[in-house]
Amino acid sequence: MGPQSVLARSLAPDLARGFMLLLIALGHSSVLRAAWAGDSYSNDDPIAAIYNVVSAVLLDGRGAALFAFLFGYGLSQMYLRYSQRGHEWKGFRALLQRRGFWLIVLGLLHTVLLFFGDLLAAYGVVTLLFVGALRWNARALWITGSVFLTAGTLIYAFGIPRVFMSLNQPADPATPVSDMLYRLQWPAMIPLVVLGAVFPVLVGIWAARKRVLDEPAAHRPFLRKVVAYGFLITIVAGMPYALINGGFIMTQSEIVYNGTYWINQMGGYFGGFAFAALFGLLAARIGERRPRFVSALVATGQRSLTGYLFQSLCWVVLGAPYLLGLGNSMSDLGALGVGAVVWLVALVASDFMQRRGIRGPIEVIYRRLTYGREMSTGSPSKPQVPAGV
Repeated sequence: MGPQSVLARSLAPDLARGFMLLLIALGHSSVLRAAWAGDSYSNDDPIAAIYNVVSAVLLDGRGAALFAFLFGYGLSQMYLRYSQRGHEWKGFRALLQRRGFWLIVLGLLHTVLLFFGDLLAAYGVVTLLFVGALRWNARALWITGSVFLTAGTLIYAFGIPRVFMSLNQPADPATPVSDMLYRLQWPAMIPLVVLGAVFPVLVGIWAARKRVLDEPAAHRPFLRKVVAYGFLITIVAGMPYALINGGFIMTQSEIVYNGTYWINQMGGYFGGFAFAALFGLLAARIGERRPRFVSALVATGQRSLTGYLFQSLCWVVLGAPYLLGLGNSMSDLGALGVGAVVWLVALVASDFMQRRGIRGPIEVIYRRLTYGREMSTGSPSKPQVPAGV
């Protein structure tokens, strides 16, 4: 069972993956700036306060929700494709177990070398634990998903602050060694990240069965409803937490703060679904046309694993006090701009590689580990689909 060719890929999922990296870049920008500078969100002026509100309802958790949805969608696409080819479940399950294992390894390396907020290891764990969900019926997917939507996010929302407070903080000023020692504590977060990821992964599995992004033109009415209701839910659910985050509502209650964060996390899933549906509608409108920017966005989505790790590398180089040290001098808005520039660089680089038949380097490594040398090698004229995230 080898990887799928680029020519066989659907447009909408890759468009959404390319945009997902922008959401992640913007969402991580202020978090990383605050981490390097040793402070939290700033509400010193009205613009910063308004930005923090908008960020909370449109960015916070929304990129991760889109990430998880597309991850589940991709797993289900693989299973459906291989089932149609007559492959046995046992062999496919072993393949996914290898993918999950190596994703955990890549995630742990990512944590040790670059970034304390890795997602890859957690999704490797989700793959290993929920590979059987690919064979569940829709009722089982939705019932299990509902449990994780409510109870899973509740544990996540109230658990994350406590785990963070239990970590030994890096030295000030940070050094390469103190930073690495701090990052080595991140695996303690993996169980909580897994709890927060299961619901959108299961929804992605269900959506792939319905082919809502593979055949978006046939699902326009449904996608329009997801866009409208998804954004409405994500904004309404996120507003209480956003107003606290922006300094418009003051509270000293830990229960109130964590409770609004919990509601924001649940609402964030629907924002992720809305973004996915929006790109489904865009793909239906584009059809067979490929404007330059669309091609570049698709190329970025096809190299999303490389793009995700590239962002972390850029933030270390730009923000770490022992390298360029820009994190100590940037505002939240400045960090947002830097995040957008980092994403644009990845976009241009991905477009360059696509036009020259070059696959993403991390995708090549991941596929070689998963499939072996023979199955991961493709000709330049027909490059293999990157593993994605």
